[in-house]
Amino acid sequence: MLTIWQLYAVALGTGAVSVLFTVCQPTLFVSLVPGDAYLEGNSLIYGSRALSFTGGPGAGGILVEVLGAPFAVVADALSFLGSAFFLGRIRAAEPPPAEPGPGALTAGARFIKGSPVIRWSLLAVAIINFFNFVFFALFVLYATRALHVRPGLLGLVLGAGAVGGVLGALATKRLSARLGTGRLFTASCLVFTAPLALVPLAGGPQPAVLAMLFAAEFVSGFGVMALDITAGSIFAAVIPDALKSRVSGAFQAVNYGTRPLGALAGGVLGTVLGLRPTLWIAAVGGMAGFAVLLFSPLPRYHLPAS
Repeated sequence: MLTIWQLYAVALGTGAVSVLFTVCQPTLFVSLVPGDAYLEGNSLIYGSRALSFTGGPGAGGILVEVLGAPFAVVADALSFLGSAFFLGRIRAAEPPPAEPGPGALTAGARFIKGSPVIRWSLLAVAIINFFNFVFFALFVLYATRALHVRPGLLGLVLGAGAVGGVLGALATKRLSARLGTGRLFTASCLVFTAPLALVPLAGGPQPAVLAMLFAAEFVSGFGVMALDITAGSIFAAVIPDALKSRVSGAFQAVNYGTRPLGALAGGVLGTVLGLRPTLWIAAVGGMAGFAVLLFSPLPRYHLPAS
């Protein structure tokens, strides 16, 4: 009874409203979390996200078996009402927004341009996101058709990324104290992207293939969690409270804007060059996000003491 146009409408609406949530979240975060607990606060937020990735697919599978797929989707939609209920109970003294005036809509972009830390961060994550979506546009197809991994086993492999993410959330604060937040952010860009090269490298007996895919997802999941936590903490410290939503909006416009372009490029390159060569391009291209940071102030950045 549904049509592809209804799916487009739902995806468009979900994406548009998700942007509002993403833009508002940094301002709410600094309203609730003191400056000396940014790393700990982000670790809790992203750690809970990683835990949801470990339990969510299994719960979804049970719901599909018990209720059927349509009602499982309804249950998923209702879960967001529960989230909204708890968010609505938050009472925070939010920082006052920047004063309106000429150029207010571009204030976020101007701040990014004038802040080397944020500017270089945006360049790095935009490169990583572009090639990451090139990669994931083809990963499942390559794993099932070229490597002959059964869907059930592939689900376990993808779950390894969530497990790595949980461990990354637990370890980030300690690693940041030892290495420095900026250096950990820089290293995480490599730890996130480099293991993906194991996917086009995988071959041989099925156990060896599964081990390489598992390692790629596990280590990459650890890296992306450390990357997200350190990035959120650096941005919370560097961006003025009054500009947080505007900077976040400008940042995500570029950062998220690379994702559909990457997925489209992945489809085109996969068709022209083949799946495996395109996966190699994606893996190596993603590591360029780490390379550009070597010339930036990020490796020397430390969160200011409270």
